Amino acid sequence: MSQEKEKHKKSLWREILESVVLAVVLAAVIRIWFLEPFYIPSTSMEPTLYPQDRIIVNKIGYKFRQPERGDVVVFKYPLDPQRDFIKRVIALEGETIEVRDNCVFINGKRLEEPYLTDEVVADFGPYVVPKDHLFVMGDNRNNSDDSRVWGPLNKKYLVGKAVFVYWPPERIMVIK
Repeated sequence: MSQEKEKHKKSLWREILESVVLAVVLAAVIRIWFLEPFYIPSTSMEPTLYPQDRIIVNKIGYKFRQPERGDVVVFKYPLDPQRDFIKRVIALEGETIEVRDNCVFINGKRLEEPYLTDEVVADFGPYVVPKDHLFVMGDNRNNSDDSRVWGPLNKKYLVGKAVFVYWPPERIMVIK
């Protein structure tokens, strides 16, 4: 009887260990290939995202489709790929962007931006976005280090699309 108890006890510990290893492997696979959490360190995306917001980024979506205007994207900062940045896609490759009279124009047509609360101060462009690049800007236009400063974003630096805020609880929302 005691030999059976000993055998059962070893089996139970082995099952627990296998479950923990499986959970760690699954979590690593999900984080590396599908979804990754990030936090917001600056005010450049206000009023959409605030400092210390925690978000989830879909890393696999852009493997199957192209980014669209209005997507909020996380990417490696082109001037220092060790840093992650988050901005909104404003113009796509081949489009001409211009900022004048506190409005953004894409190919001469005014862009509706309901997510903005402040006026844009400085004029920019016109500028044609090169092939395989995006033009990204922060929603806090007057306090954002974005494509107006360092140029268009090569798509190779994209990490993924920001999909929702999960922390703090009062700010849980889908990112639009």
